[in-house]
Amino acid sequence: MIIPYCYTMREARIERIETLIVDLPTIRPHHLSMAVMRNQTMVIVRLFCSDGIEGIGEATTIGGLSYGNEFPEGMKFTIGTYLAPLLVGKPATSINAVMAELEHQVQGNNFAKSAIETALLDAQGKRLGVPVSDLLGGAVTNTLPVLWTLASGDTDKDIQEAHDLLANGRHRTFKLKIGRKDPSVDIAHVAAIKQAVGADVKVTVDVNQAWTESAAKQGIAKLQEAGVDLIEQPIVKTNFDGLARLTRYFRVPIMADEAVATVSDAFKLAKIGGGSVFALKISKAGGLTNTQRQAAIARGAGISLYGGTMLEGTIGTLASAHLFSTLSDLDWGTELFGPLLLTDDIVKKRITYANGGMELPQGPGLGIELDLNQVEKYKRK
Repeated sequence: MIIPYCYTMREARIERIETLIVDLPTIRPHHLSMAVMRNQTMVIVRLFCSDGIEGIGEATTIGGLSYGNEFPEGMKFTIGTYLAPLLVGKPATSINAVMAELEHQVQGNNFAKSAIETALLDAQGKRLGVPVSDLLGGAVTNTLPVLWTLASGDTDKDIQEAHDLLANGRHRTFKLKIGRKDPSVDIAHVAAIKQAVGADVKVTVDVNQAWTESAAKQGIAKLQEAGVDLIEQPIVKTNFDGLARLTRYFRVPIMADEAVATVSDAFKLAKIGGGSVFALKISKAGGLTNTQRQAAIARGAGISLYGGTMLEGTIGTLASAHLFSTLSDLDWGTELFGPLLLTDDIVKKRITYANGGMELPQGPGLGIELDLNQVEKYKRK
């Protein structure tokens, strides 16, 4: 049945919210300073509206509680127990009002809130027949540059992987995750890979908060000498002043990631010069709208932007991509490669990656559809 436009826009209400956990296998172990990821666990949100439209969202974190204070089982419980009762019966089209209510009633839990906002935006895009990017002001591009993280933990394997990806054109920029080993070992690993791929290929390094400020000062000097192009979150996220000191001291750009979690963080860091680049992540910010606000603060302060990831699957990756596509000054590209780490998926059509980037689907909402058979296959029983 075709719903009249006036009913759709004025009366559509949130009827119910379902959450499920899916565990998807990955192509290889993925090494970070705080954990080794051997599969990816995602909380999928299905938001059903009275006009028959369903919106989907995703909440994904890395390494259980080793990365942050939200984790899949907790996010599922939080959404089902606390967020859903606040949402049921609310106007599905009043996204800002709904999210303001969640912000008022529930402290923190930004990953869970991001999944809810994504589902609301997906539903609204489907309702209006437009992509999510249109709801955010419109895309300036339909393709986004995407780097690849070399995280096998083995130098020779990483070099071979980089050469293979350069040869087939899928990626032109690489990130290296370090911090688990002695700094001298990590730096030698990075320097060998940078030398192997050549000066024309960008290599960034993510320390994931593993170094003290004094160790960072020594390590970054050597990484800068090796030709590394960008250093991400070298010290603990709470040391804003230390991040500012490192930013002023080095020529190589320093990027704030975990430090720039909220809109308030972005303002404080911009004020003191804590980072010359901000990594935007919709999950840590609590949704796409808050991420837009962070980008505006960075733009006003002359700070460059980078499209980050929590290694989300296709749903979360496309939510980020729709937002990032609206930014005209995404100087450092994105790392939206999460779906490429997966051996299988829960959507009917996977994202196209080629020529150093990814293509945004042009359908309404996020532009994808759940494959319920795949969901059933991988959902946690």
